[in-house]
Amino acid sequence: MKTEPMKTLTVSLSPQQARMLQAAVDSGSYASNSEVVRDALRLWEQREELRRLEIARLKRAYDEGKASGEGREIDGPTLLAELKAEAKADGPL
Repeated sequence: MKTEPMKTLTVSLSPQQARMLQAAVDSGSYASNSEVVRDALRLWEQREELRRLEIARLKRAYDEGKASGEGREIDGPTLLAELKAEAKADGPL
């Protein structure tokens, strides 16, 4: 399996970000600045994937709700009474 060579990029950081990055390297947590940035990018990629999955889940839930039929208006006390009755019918957890 052939891997692509690493690419060099120029990135501008705030002074605080630069200090934090250097502190991570100086503490021995990371071997280099590049390693810190690569780890940060991996975390960002994971967050973006979770966001994508959550959006897909919400879209499915929306579609299921739309497909479940016509909605109805209900006031707070009636809703609460229905939820309590439903919980009682389901029994204890």
